[in-house]
Amino acid sequence: MTGVPRTVVVVGASGTVGSGLLAALAERPGVAVRAVCRHPPANGSTPGRATWHALDLLADDAADRLAELLEGAAAVVHLAWAIQPVGDSSTPRSTDLDGTAAVLDAADRADVGHLVFLSSQAVYGPHAPGEPERPVDESWPVRAHPDSAYSRDKVAAEAMLDGFADDHPGVAVTRIRAALVIRADAAARMRRLFLGPAVPSVLLRALRAGRVPLLPLPAGLVLQLVHADDLGRAVAAALDRRAGGTFNVAADALGARGLARVAGARPLPVPRSLVRAVLGLANRLGVLGATTGWFDLAVDTPVIDTGRARRELGWTPVVDTARAARILLDALAETDPDGGSQPVSAPAAPGRG
Repeated sequence: MTGVPRTVVVVGASGTVGSGLLAALAERPGVAVRAVCRHPPANGSTPGRATWHALDLLADDAADRLAELLEGAAAVVHLAWAIQPVGDSSTPRSTDLDGTAAVLDAADRADVGHLVFLSSQAVYGPHAPGEPERPVDESWPVRAHPDSAYSRDKVAAEAMLDGFADDHPGVAVTRIRAALVIRADAAARMRRLFLGPAVPSVLLRALRAGRVPLLPLPAGLVLQLVHADDLGRAVAAALDRRAGGTFNVAADALGARGLARVAGARPLPVPRSLVRAVLGLANRLGVLGATTGWFDLAVDTPVIDTGRARRELGWTPVVDTARAARILLDALAETDPDGGSQPVSAPAAPGRG
């Protein structure tokens, strides 16, 4: 590709998903990136044609400033999604929904031809009763999980996208419904947000070393993950093709036996009600960040069928769920549980319960 690079604006570029997307776009010499986030990297260095721009989506002039950044851009990718503080549903909701409104307003003013929104498999609500391993495709009804604020907010944001798409039939609107996103350098943030002092480093290191013979897991657990680099390649492929519509993006599904095998252990099935009660108590005592809403989302979210992304985007994951889980475990075992508490914008990670 020659001539003037095609410009893509990435909102929320400094998060876990943003890192994977910027890496994928850096491989495309015909693409220039305007990377937008609240706190750009200090050195501002990014592979490829990328420039960093500081912007708080909750600022009064956020839509005005973003519209200026979108001038002349071929596409905008909206990744910004606050997930901290975990137990506070007000601040993240404002960032997530008011921030989405600002992006849509700016996209309208700048007349951008392609809008990509990072959604989540959480919009499919609880899986069919008794069928945790039944895969669902993009035609599955969107319905929020009643006990998950993260799920409710993603569904509300998708409803906003519906309205935008109806009002802008000439714009390609893409929704990427992703599984939980994994990247080694995001492990410290995930540990601060969801584990806390209830899961000590010595336990994580014992798990990594295979010294825990039995791993207690809620009965019926089935989990899908996706590596940030794989997700970034899927978004980049949608941008390449200006592919509108909805795409599920995840690696394979792994049950309790496969998840325990990642740590060299055997699964010990534990009643869901007991696990939920213990997690709820630990969260109330302030020793565990994850809420019961996040637990419900983890055990209830259906497996997603990724056939459409494979067929229409030419995408396949390089990292399977077992490998992604191992990457996360290895990274968690090396993190400092007290390594700071800066707010995180990581759009695909599970949020408040």
